[in-house]
Amino acid sequence: MRAVLTPTNLQELFSMLEQYPAALPIAGGTDLLVLLRQNGLRDRRPLLSLAEIQELQGIREKGGTLSIGAASTFSRIIADPLIAEHAPLLARAASTIGGPAIRNMATLGGNICTASPAGDSLTPLHVLAAKVEIASPAAKRIMPIEHFIVGPGRTALREGEILTRILLPRYASFPDYGFEKIGRRRAMAIAVTSFAGLVRRAADGTIETARFAWGSVGPTVVRIPSLEQALVGAKLDADYLCQVAQIVASRVAPISDVRATADYRRMLAANLTVRFLEGLLD
Repeated sequence: MRAVLTPTNLQELFSMLEQYPAALPIAGGTDLLVLLRQNGLRDRRPLLSLAEIQELQGIREKGGTLSIGAASTFSRIIADPLIAEHAPLLARAASTIGGPAIRNMATLGGNICTASPAGDSLTPLHVLAAKVEIASPAAKRIMPIEHFIVGPGRTALREGEILTRILLPRYASFPDYGFEKIGRRRAMAIAVTSFAGLVRRAADGTIETARFAWGSVGPTVVRIPSLEQALVGAKLDADYLCQVAQIVASRVAPISDVRATADYRRMLAANLTVRFLEGLLD
């Protein structure tokens, strides 16, 4: 039988990690338990439950920053008024994850640490300029999310460290936002390709700032800063949108797998971007 460790605070957690360095941190378990089931009886490492640690819970605002506990579930993120006011893009993406039962269990920190290129929270977090707070027995450190996720299934966590909180600057001045993912079915699907966008427009309708991110089209989330810069002050007509599509298709780097071909993902990334920009014209 696999041992389950249940610390009630970070001090207990780090003590248990020191005693059981191979222990697997688990919050909602919606990804980890599937992986362990695939491994069968071969993996007998103990589980380190994060469910009772209050330092990993809660959503609060302080000094212009939203602080989200890593063990916050997606259901809580969807319902939280601070998220709705300052980061509605994240709430929209969270609402597409699984069904209600999955959203009641799956956590934001778990989705990040799984580090899947198809992670539904990752594209919104990139355009929202999210940072992650990491704790160890000795200290805490903070880094941008794009530096934290270093490849498929790989993060910058060191031995003995835990992801504790996700930090978002307040972005109430981005009224135009969008998240969309395409899967192999209409609901409860892993993204074949996903897109997240934030836009701020001037009084005359021209774009002042644009932030875009694409998922499942590279080993990590893809950003194209040169495109974002080119959109500033641009006139969005049919010819220009065609150029945008060509830029996106040429800059993403998808692979072919059992869910889709690389060419199909490349086309989707371009089309989702154009669809979002066409919505601004409407």
